[in-house]
Amino acid sequence: MRMVHNALSGTAAAQAALNTVSQNIANVMTPGYSRQGVVLATLVPNAGDPHSAGSGVDVAAIRRFSDDYKNLQLWQAAASRGELSAARPYYTQLEQVMGNSGSSLSVGLDKFYAALNAVSADVGSSPLRDQVISEAGALAQRVNHLNRVYATQQASVNEQRAATLTQINSLSGNIAALNAKIAAVQSSEVNTSGLLDERDRQIDQLAALVDVRVMSQPDGSKSLTLRSGQPLVMGDTAATLGSSTQPDGSQRVTLAFAQETFVLANDNVGGQLGGLNHYERAVLRPMVAAVSTLAQELADRVNGQLAAGFDMAGNPGAPLFVFDAASADGMLQLAAIQSSQLGFSGDATAAGDSQNLLALIAVKDQQVVIPGLGSVTLSDAYSQLTGRLAIDSQQNKAALSTAEVVRAEAESSWKSTSSVNNDEEAVNLIEFQKMYQANMKVIAVANELFDSTLAML
Repeated sequence: MRMVHNALSGTAAAQAALNTVSQNIANVMTPGYSRQGVVLATLVPNAGDPHSAGSGVDVAAIRRFSDDYKNLQLWQAAASRGELSAARPYYTQLEQVMGNSGSSLSVGLDKFYAALNAVSADVGSSPLRDQVISEAGALAQRVNHLNRVYATQQASVNEQRAATLTQINSLSGNIAALNAKIAAVQSSEVNTSGLLDERDRQIDQLAALVDVRVMSQPDGSKSLTLRSGQPLVMGDTAATLGSSTQPDGSQRVTLAFAQETFVLANDNVGGQLGGLNHYERAVLRPMVAAVSTLAQELADRVNGQLAAGFDMAGNPGAPLFVFDAASADGMLQLAAIQSSQLGFSGDATAAGDSQNLLALIAVKDQQVVIPGLGSVTLSDAYSQLTGRLAIDSQQNKAALSTAEVVRAEAESSWKSTSSVNNDEEAVNLIEFQKMYQANMKVIAVANELFDSTLAML
């Protein structure tokens, strides 16, 4: 009987819907799970049967609720947040170190010049001369400590970059493998929702590491390229990223795909990799160059001024500092000098003269050219470097806060389409249960009618 056939198709459709609802409820806490729903379609009557209302219902498809536009928003937000968050710890550490009174070069310079001012009251005092040498040594230690902090940060950036490249290669390989599985399963008309969810999760993790552009292909696969256009994943083939250290200590990132190798522009990759590259290129390395130049200018000008004067024995003043940027012990060292060898006098015959000492004190107000700052005085250079770092850090912090909000909004937008709503699923559960029970009732009525017909015969 047609009633039984229609009701059987209804119970099968209701059962498929209940199975889908149960799958959604089971995965309500699964990260990245996209809810599913049945698409029902009426079956038209058979040809030549004008008195038939139809042939029941069919499950046309199991629909996965996913919006490609919202996915792209989610991944772009992940890239922006990753780029800004990668540099945040380095900014914080450098601000704390450079602003700390125990390591500040401004404080060290102030103490050094305070000792010079003190000795001007009694140029022949050995204790006061010893204090100048002591403060000069302390200033050199501050410079070397700061330089070691920069070196530690550079090593940390290099290690984090290497780890990031390893993660990118792993995720790219996983996405390529999932592309192959999805293309194979989709051709056999099997539900690929689980594989699609897993691929989207992998892309989201990858987007946080490097900014990617995602394009869907007819076979169900997704192609991924970098912001600058280089291929990262094409079908079941993934690129391999690597790095090599250059003579200046920087690292060059390369991408190998098929038989081609590309050199990536370090400031145009986005994500955590781009954030590390930007911090190194725009903040860390310029800061290293600026402090190195400041230390060299200080050593050269102080040594030059001392050499223009005379020590207690009437000899030309000996150098106070030794600058060597490549030294393993520190780029600024205290020279082997006795307090009596400090050339404070402007007259070889007058040991108590302080003419050259006054000229030495005036060195702090001389103009020097510092990379990134231009022409500044020795006394102001470090404070300007610290101020510029503070501005860059605050800009990074404010941008990161905005990126966090954008990411949260993107996640909320994604959830409005794809996440499981318990209340909605509870309603669906009741509705499809009623549908199943109603169709079973139709079958029962059809059986009663069939039995009555047999009884009449």
